[in-house]
Amino acid sequence: MTEFDIAGFEEFVSKMSDRTRIYIGGDSRRHKVGGKWHADYATVAVVHIDGCRGCKVFGSMVREPDYDHNGKKPAMRLMMEVYKVAELYEQIKHLLSRFEVEIHLDLNPKKVHNSNQVVQQAIGYIRGTCQVDPKIKPEAFAASYGADHLAQILHYKFHSPHVKMRERTRNRKDRAA
Repeated sequence: MTEFDIAGFEEFVSKMSDRTRIYIGGDSRRHKVGGKWHADYATVAVVHIDGCRGCKVFGSMVREPDYDHNGKKPAMRLMMEVYKVAELYEQIKHLLSRFEVEIHLDLNPKKVHNSNQVVQQAIGYIRGTCQVDPKIKPEAFAASYGADHLAQILHYKFHSPHVKMRERTRNRKDRAA
């Protein structure tokens, strides 16, 4: 659906100071398309300018079939989020050597949440492939907010272009209440 702009990211970070921080995260949304379950995977790289002066978000989104048979046990989809975050890290790691980098996973360690079932597996995967200790909720803001917001924007852009953003935000707040 949208590709990560590596050239734009490279150009932007080349102008940043060494105090800049990079946060990489991902999120997904599950929905039916033509009677079959799919997931939209959003990955982001948040460039926190000088670690204190605002940020710029670079992101991508891809739709793939979701093979989780039970939506309440989303282990496969959640691990795909982790794989996609690791893949993005691998694609841009040559640009990150002078920055502090964090990987954020949209997983909750509390047993009441479904994402709890893959927390240890996901942490081990990121440590093994990226050599970075990932952050999980509540510290994983790049995943919980950055990628989640990108997923929401792009989902509505492609699926409900007639709904205005203000209505989407209001409806989402109403559902959360």
